[in-house]
Amino acid sequence: MRLRNLIILTVIVPLFVILVVFSLVAIKSLEDNVRSKLQTEVEIITRALGTSLSYAVDRDSDTPLEEALQSAFSFHRIYGAYVFDTKGREVYGLGLGKDLFTPQEIQQVIEQDDLYSNYRQKEGWTYYSALIPLRSQDGSVQGVLQVNRLNTGIENYTGFISIVAVLVFVIGAAGIVFSIWWGFRHYIERPLNRLLHVMLLVEDGDRSQRATVDGPTEYRRLASGLNGMLDAMAEKDCDIDARRQREIELEKRLRKSKKLAELGVLAAGVAHEIGAPLTVINGQAQRLSRQDTIGDDERARLSRIRGEVERIVQIVRQLMELGRQHNVEKGTQPLDQLILSASELVEEELEPRNIRLDVDLPSPAPNLLVNGQQIVQVLSNLLRNAAQAPDVSCIRLSAKQYSEELTLWVEDDGSGIPVSHHQQVFDPFFTTKPVGQGSGLGLSMVHRIINDHGGTIGVFNSGLGGAGFEITLPLSETVSA
Repeated sequence: MRLRNLIILTVIVPLFVILVVFSLVAIKSLEDNVRSKLQTEVEIITRALGTSLSYAVDRDSDTPLEEALQSAFSFHRIYGAYVFDTKGREVYGLGLGKDLFTPQEIQQVIEQDDLYSNYRQKEGWTYYSALIPLRSQDGSVQGVLQVNRLNTGIENYTGFISIVAVLVFVIGAAGIVFSIWWGFRHYIERPLNRLLHVMLLVEDGDRSQRATVDGPTEYRRLASGLNGMLDAMAEKDCDIDARRQREIELEKRLRKSKKLAELGVLAAGVAHEIGAPLTVINGQAQRLSRQDTIGDDERARLSRIRGEVERIVQIVRQLMELGRQHNVEKGTQPLDQLILSASELVEEELEPRNIRLDVDLPSPAPNLLVNGQQIVQVLSNLLRNAAQAPDVSCIRLSAKQYSEELTLWVEDDGSGIPVSHHQQVFDPFFTTKPVGQGSGLGLSMVHRIINDHGGTIGVFNSGLGGAGFEITLPLSETVSA
């Protein structure tokens, strides 16, 4: 059963029933009191007239009798007074209601020798009449006095008043019930339905729903409490998502570290196996290039052989470096000096192509607890990659300091990196450069250095139109741990 109907049935209806019963009892009691009062007045008037009329009957004269009966009309609401003899015949009378009693009834009053009163109906009128024996001075009954009172006062309308009161009460009760129903619907049911609607939407997965804070104070507090609970849940969900992302990132870092370690073991074996042949090839090429019997063309080819051998040796060393575990020796390094050192290393590649380098750092520049040489290697590698990209005219290097970490962005306005390659740019040997112009190990080395410092690095599409790299580094050893 709905709360509204339950309240009406258990509270309002019993209350109205009690009020109806109380009202009816009160009206009935009022009617009885009015009737009793008026009956008592008629009986008192009848007794008083009976005493004075006894003397008039003894005189056997109509004049004193007429005067005594006329005096009865001076009393309030007395409309008839009659004197009857012992046979029930009229002796003299004035007013209304002469034939209300039969001669036999009048004789019964004489026999009972006491006052008799009752209601009588005649010609559509209701009378209250009292009969009392008239005694002479010697105590004998000489006749009967009848005093009639017409019910034209409030006693005639007590029944009607009762009906009207009940109707008014019913109409008022209906109005009260309607007011309670409307108030319950407007101020209780509707706010509850709104809260329930929000809860159902949240249950269906829409966590962005919030309740409207309006209406009575209790519902505003309830809506605020619901919104606070949803905000707390949303905050917890964000924390869970952030923690899940960190776990995913950590898992990726672990997988990549494991991959690099395996690659380092492989590279160490390869380096051991091909180191001696490469040394022999390099030595023999060097000896042949010193002979005078060969021409310049052969000497140039031998020089290219030695260059390619040296390139193979460098690749093997980089592979071994990737797979090796590093104990980073850190020190306090100012960020602006690190960026200045990196920009100087790539200055020769920026100037010929008129590439502008914009640097935006916090003021004052923060200090980092890092290995300065390795961070310079990271920045110079990223700047060099940006400078070597096609159609680049501007490189922007910016930083922002947070409470426990520093974020660096390196962006360019070149052609960028396809989104499909974002997950592969840090893999060893992955490169978009033509064959022979890159080993594909530079960004892998950058990733390894940032990972050794307890930071993260990612790639995104820059607002300048080209590629962007985001580096996050902890500002203290505690955070990186």
